[in-house]
Amino acid sequence: MESLNKEIAPATVYPEKVLQFGTGVLLRGLPDYFIEKANRQGIFGGSILVVKSTASGGTDPFIDQDNRYTVHINGLDKGQEVSETLLVSAISRVVSAQRDWAEVLEAATNPALQIVISNTTEVGIVLDEQDNLSAEPPQTFPGKLTAFLYRRYQAFEGDATKGLVILPTELIDRNGQRLKDIVLQLARLNGLSSDFVEWVTTFNTFCNTLVDRIVPGKLPQAQRLRAEADLGYRDSLAIMAEPFRLWAIETADERVKAILSFAVADPGVVLAPDITKFKELKLRLLNGTHTFSCALAMLGGWSTVKEAMQDELFSRFVTNLMTLEIIPSLSAVAIGEVEARAFADSVVDRFGNPFLDHQWKSISLNYTAKMEMRNVATIQRYAQVKLETPAYMALGFAAYLLLMRDAQLDDPNAGEIKQAWKRSDINAVVDTALGQSTVWKTDLRTYEAFAQSVAEQLTSLLENGVKDTIKSIVER
Repeated sequence: MESLNKEIAPATVYPEKVLQFGTGVLLRGLPDYFIEKANRQGIFGGSILVVKSTASGGTDPFIDQDNRYTVHINGLDKGQEVSETLLVSAISRVVSAQRDWAEVLEAATNPALQIVISNTTEVGIVLDEQDNLSAEPPQTFPGKLTAFLYRRYQAFEGDATKGLVILPTELIDRNGQRLKDIVLQLARLNGLSSDFVEWVTTFNTFCNTLVDRIVPGKLPQAQRLRAEADLGYRDSLAIMAEPFRLWAIETADERVKAILSFAVADPGVVLAPDITKFKELKLRLLNGTHTFSCALAMLGGWSTVKEAMQDELFSRFVTNLMTLEIIPSLSAVAIGEVEARAFADSVVDRFGNPFLDHQWKSISLNYTAKMEMRNVATIQRYAQVKLETPAYMALGFAAYLLLMRDAQLDDPNAGEIKQAWKRSDINAVVDTALGQSTVWKTDLRTYEAFAQSVAEQLTSLLENGVKDTIKSIVER
């Protein structure tokens, strides 16, 4: 069987409008996916020059397949199973930053270039004051980007129309602003002109963004073999992605919107003047529900998310947790019930995806830090907008405390809780746990009804077990 190539999948040749730092599956399964869809609809008309930033691996798999690959979309959408493919041909070429830095800088002189996209992991957007912009290449991603922008500034003599729209997708808060700040610091540290700094500041737009799609990567072998038989070609770059997709980009600038014309090709791309709402929906309903549910699932003997969701009572717990408690708390940040319910429905689909083996053990890593970041504000907001106790949140928190006693988890903040368990006094355990103000950034004991409910649910877990405790709460 022949490998995927341009003869098997011919495509229109477009000018390189996008420079992308990174070859990872998230970029290929989200931004590149959207650009491919836009090109097919005759909207964007641009290709992607990809820079492989890491030293490991090479570009040969892309060269061997003429930069083509298949995205297999598998999962649930509104409860219905989805299985479809999209062949992506939007990448024009893939070059190595380590080997082909001169070629990368030459791309800065391309007048058609408009957009820079990156995903270099959360540690990629960092300032290294020793980074040398004259190196081939500079050490860090911000260093590479600064050198690239300086080359473009020189090539076009500071032309205001040649500034770029820069879209980092790294999962850090205000990623665009953070990247811009580092670029400007590097420019000053390396003695670049004030005119260049002014050009970067005035004519280049760094957008804050949020990406949300599970892209597990390569297909399992059995599924890959079936796909190759159906499609009639081998594809070493094939990846799987869930149906849900979101790329929220913060901008109110009409020029930027025109440049990001691919956004209209798919409702998963959202251009908005403020993307805080999308961050809150993801953090509270998707991530927060994972964290409230994780210990309960592990104590109940379920190893994967989809396995737990196949249990009717657990599925009802997840749905009720979001509907009855997390969604009402979002009114405190002006997120409407209709929009929140729609997102919650997508979360149920994502949790139940039969094609994904999402391990609860992976979700439990750094459990206490995740509980603080994702759920403490939700508990506080619920107390502000509702008078009754958040029983589902309390059960999730109680299960977390019990898991801290029983499991050997990678959690540097669990020491005090483990010590409290040695006293065999539930109230002492709850009091100690909720009183960790340095961990929670607040004293959760002040929410007396919540504290009392956590103690009650913890007692039930110990006396009645996980499944009977879930049953008692969902059947009230």
